[in-house]
Amino acid sequence: MIFTVAIDGPAAAGKGTISRAVAARFGFAHLDTGLLYRAVGAKVAAGVEPEAAALALVPADLDAAGLRTLAAGQAASRVAALPAVRAALIEFQRRFARQEGGAVLDGRDIGTVICPEAEVKLYVTASPEIRAHRRWLEVGGDAGQVLAEVRERDARDMHRADAPLRPAADAVVIDTSDMPVEEAIARATALIAAHMESP
Repeated sequence: MIFTVAIDGPAAAGKGTISRAVAARFGFAHLDTGLLYRAVGAKVAAGVEPEAAALALVPADLDAAGLRTLAAGQAASRVAALPAVRAALIEFQRRFARQEGGAVLDGRDIGTVICPEAEVKLYVTASPEIRAHRRWLEVGGDAGQVLAEVRERDARDMHRADAPLRPAADAVVIDTSDMPVEEAIARATALIAAHMESP
């Protein structure tokens, strides 16, 4: 069976948590596509040219230490704005998405660019303040600075010329601002199950 679930949304909205949960529930492979860009950003920080870093990326690179830090997220957002980097990573993601057994991909442009043919498209969002608070709980530091960085990243991701962050026209929006994570997972699971059962 080939079945793709595309889950998009801004940083700290809960898409990773939902993606991992639904992948486990249905036995699908899971790819956090943000890790691809974080891994490329880490290589660039080490002196590698961005496109070369993207072309040389291997699955083991996604397990590198430090890819979940705020700095890695900012580096990812910067390299993700480079068309050559995005182009180099598209085929990697598309092959993953259409593998036998089903796949869940979460990122910024899965439903709009990478997998517009995905069987289920979700857009997970929350207010910037809620997302910044969640990120602050993860990384600590100055709460005001974290909020400023979330807003800066949103602006960069949503207004970049190539594959801006936005919901696909046929995506179901799940706003987690005031929604417990269990409820968000249950809603996503029900949507996927309904689609799998439909003829």
